[in-house]
Amino acid sequence: MYLFSSISFVVLFLILWTGTIAIKLDNDDVSLNTSDSVDVLQFLPCLSNVTTDEDIPELKIEFSSEHVEHEYIVIFDNYYSSKSRYNYIKAAIKKCPQVVTWSILKRDNPATHYPSDFDVLKLVNDDDKSWLDLLLDHPAVKRVTPQRKVVRALKTVHETEDVTDEDEDLQAIKGKPCLEGCWSQNWRSSRPLKRTSLALSTSGFWHGNNRHSSRRLLRALPRQITGALHADVLWNLGYSGKGVKVAVFDTGLAENHPHFKKVKERTNWTNEKTLNDGLGHGTFVAGVISSNKECLGFAPDADLFIFRVFTNNQVSYTSWFLDAFNYAILKKINVLNLSIGGPDFMDHPFVDKVWELTANNVIMVSAIGNDGPLYGTLNNPADQMDVIGVGGINFEDSIAKFSSRGMTTWELPGGYGRVKPDIVTYGSAVRGSGLKSGCRTLSGTSVASPVVAGAVTLLASAVIEKGNVLNPASMKQALMASARRLPTANIFEQGMGKLDLVRAHQILSNYKPQASLSPSYIDFTECPYMWPYCSQPIYHGGMPSVVNVTILNGMGVSGRIIDKPVWHPYTPQNGNYIEVAISHSSLLWPWSGFLAVSLTVSKDAAGWGGIAQGRITLTVESPPQNGEDAPRRSHLKLPIKVKIVPTPPRSRRILWDQYHNLRYPPGYFPRDNLRMKNDPLDWNGDHIHTNFKDMYVHLRNAGFFVEVLGKPFTCFDAKQYGTLLIADAEEEYFPEEITKLRRDVENGLSVMVLADWYNVSVMKKVKFYDENTRQWWMPDTGGSNIPALNDLLAPLGMAFSDNVYEGMYSIGDHQTHFASGTSIAKFPSDGLIIGRSLKNQGHEVLTGETKTQDDVPILGLHQQNPTSGRVVLYGDSNCVDSSHLQKECFWLLEMLLQYTSFSNLPIDLSDESTISIPPSGQLPERMEGNHLHRYSKVLDSHLGEPKPRPLPACPHLAWAKGEPLNISAPSNLYQHQKLLSVMDAGPMVVKQPNVQQRSGIAVERVDDWELPPGMSHSNQLDNSNAYPLIAFFSTVLVLVFFFVHVHKRKTRPKRRKGPRLKRFTRLQERFYGKFPSV
Repeated sequence: MYLFSSISFVVLFLILWTGTIAIKLDNDDVSLNTSDSVDVLQFLPCLSNVTTDEDIPELKIEFSSEHVEHEYIVIFDNYYSSKSRYNYIKAAIKKCPQVVTWSILKRDNPATHYPSDFDVLKLVNDDDKSWLDLLLDHPAVKRVTPQRKVVRALKTVHETEDVTDEDEDLQAIKGKPCLEGCWSQNWRSSRPLKRTSLALSTSGFWHGNNRHSSRRLLRALPRQITGALHADVLWNLGYSGKGVKVAVFDTGLAENHPHFKKVKERTNWTNEKTLNDGLGHGTFVAGVISSNKECLGFAPDADLFIFRVFTNNQVSYTSWFLDAFNYAILKKINVLNLSIGGPDFMDHPFVDKVWELTANNVIMVSAIGNDGPLYGTLNNPADQMDVIGVGGINFEDSIAKFSSRGMTTWELPGGYGRVKPDIVTYGSAVRGSGLKSGCRTLSGTSVASPVVAGAVTLLASAVIEKGNVLNPASMKQALMASARRLPTANIFEQGMGKLDLVRAHQILSNYKPQASLSPSYIDFTECPYMWPYCSQPIYHGGMPSVVNVTILNGMGVSGRIIDKPVWHPYTPQNGNYIEVAISHSSLLWPWSGFLAVSLTVSKDAAGWGGIAQGRITLTVESPPQNGEDAPRRSHLKLPIKVKIVPTPPRSRRILWDQYHNLRYPPGYFPRDNLRMKNDPLDWNGDHIHTNFKDMYVHLRNAGFFVEVLGKPFTCFDAKQYGTLLIADAEEEYFPEEITKLRRDVENGLSVMVLADWYNVSVMKKVKFYDENTRQWWMPDTGGSNIPALNDLLAPLGMAFSDNVYEGMYSIGDHQTHFASGTSIAKFPSDGLIIGRSLKNQGHEVLTGETKTQDDVPILGLHQQNPTSGRVVLYGDSNCVDSSHLQKECFWLLEMLLQYTSFSNLPIDLSDESTISIPPSGQLPERMEGNHLHRYSKVLDSHLGEPKPRPLPACPHLAWAKGEPLNISAPSNLYQHQKLLSVMDAGPMVVKQPNVQQRSGIAVERVDDWELPPGMSHSNQLDNSNAYPLIAFFSTVLVLVFFFVHVHKRKTRPKRRKGPRLKRFTRLQERFYGKFPSV
């Protein structure tokens, strides 16, 4: 009884003292949180600013598209004076046979009097485009692109709706349903076509991966983000950002804001006559980087350059950014924070200018995006190799739900994406400077980005005097090599891990120019970190698994791989069973390049299973620097470890058609679910590791092996696969593909087609004006390219219609949602056709009237003869697409695969009665005047109608000839990137000073809320969430026991010594075990 009372007292004391314990129950809204108690907060000065969900307003971001007529950006091949640029344009346009009235748009900003590489051309009438060809033919003109306008709206609201966790998660994925005005031409979208601010509400703090665990310990929110990352360690070494020029591209800053003491220059690049911040976002970002009061920034002594590129109405233009970027180069900016992003990685002027910035030694830090938890949602420019792309975590070290995930989609459909983000850091409930004074709390990757930018500025001040040590690649190498891996997140969620400022300083202080790889090793056996690579073993005959490795070159802005990378199989570890093909960048510029590694299994291991290992070696060379005589060289090793299994049976192998999936950019491919107004574009890549990730995981759990086809149907052996899965296809088909597929089905290949809506009238209804192309964008297909699919299915006697349907329906005990799908128009009479009662959504879009139709044929199953393959048609892919998922239908997918792969018709389907399809009239036709040929790999446009190109040759990989090594491979490949300096650097002695004043900076002692006493930053997994607390409470319990024992001994009457010692010995044995006799 005494023991229980004492323990209860100690636990209660700990609750009041730490303020870090919260108890969450699964089904109850019961919580114990010290922020609810004013009396407790009075005794907790470092927690007095803790805010609850009720205190934090949610920051909503809305976007709208408006066009600027008749304006074009003319990009030149070099920097010229304004007079020269004018003469070049005049010389080109005067050759135009039509009279063209034009002018150069005046740009009144600080870059006006400097040479520039672009002009904004304004025409009175641009209907006749003959002037464009003449301008592009001029030798000094590099490119002509439309002027762009971005409209961003930040609104503070207070949520009043009672939303459950499940509903909240669903809305985070699919957005709000479209109710009124959904079909109009004025779009408002949370995923804009343009680059936008990446700020979120502070409620993002609760968006962790582990949100729904039943009971857990929660960390207190730190008062200072600088304290959370131990910035005072570098401050007390004498570094505070001094001598570093940092630029903030945002909404401006007030002139006399009390938090900033070294604002070197404020510039305005907008059409408003003010330098002040009217919104607060730019002030917050600048404060995280460089505030010296209240909510401290990382580098208070840095030279701060404020670039106001958004108006108070949240409007910006491409030309404003280009001018501001040029000015940043002229000012020799060291670090640039860009808390904006968008999906358009093909915005050439913007992307090219970012490359030019980093080539001029500007370290750019950018937010990765707020489109999580979906995969394939990376924003540009953070997805570029030369930019530090930052994701967000909360203060429980879980990936924030809003943080975008990889992979990059530049390389699809033929290749495989790169790893992004590069690193993650705190982006939820971070405190920063308020608009006029004081502090505020925000969440989003636009918050995580200035956290890293501030850390980079602080680190740069420690090495800026060392000459050529500091560059975009070396800084990125140090951050990634020192990052602490989060144990529950994969590589496409966290990149290299969580920012470790102190460890990064140690590496950067001893840095030697070199090249490195990201990731630094390939391990198909390490889960969850190496997901999706670790999710499926490789085997002989399978499509090659591709890993796209980024090469970072800290030796110089340009470089190359000399000779050829060499594959070294480890003989003792069965490395000879791995076949490797390698391709790489011919030029590493700026500061980076790629190394694509394709892996498959040799014929000798067709029936073998086990682990195989080897390594790739390569040499990177850069020109000599600073009077050096010889080129700089860096020798790299890429360890590889894979799990091999015997080739699975044909029935277990699924081939995913990636080749015929198209996405934005470059074309307008609309959302698959017309109700989802938050997703105007299909931009996630339609890959099994992006928006079809959940489907892929389900198939793997069901025992299927899924491979990706990134080439035409003529390039795979159908005898190896049970089912060809075609989902949400927008591309056309070569005639040779159509012929081969019919033959493959006759020879036993099964095919499953998951289509989506297509209707020319509906497509015209959802057109919108795009500022990129300066024209109305009409979808070139619907959710799927139904006319192309019908061409593919015609030899099989099947076809889809152009009707659009939606509604809930059931099969057996299962229920799912049919979302903007199509129906079957033609099917063999001896097949099984399943129909349901659905709402005619196409009719609603066109007339506004709701109409229900019975027996809509949505699912068809057919086998021509006992030896042929089986064919399944289903009119909707939304129920397996995570980006539009309302109610999943993985159960249906598995039923259909039982039929296609094993010829087993499940009872729920066999019990269905077939319906008849009335004779179809005219099948859907392609929209007249569509521009699909501009983006298609199949179509070619000459005069008249677009026609198929000649069938390309099947790509063949050049398999490397192995040079075996008769040595043992390392058993555990996990280690941080071993930069050369790391092996030379000794341990860093870190002192924790008391509160003091230095250079006018209020330096606070870092509270050990993150790293308890006795723990330090290390290269191991970040398990500090659990182990320190367990050790702490174990120690407390032991002390309580001895306290109770001594108390009993003092208050009770003396007893005989023998029994008491005997009982104490038994207690010792109970707690510590028996001791051997001496």
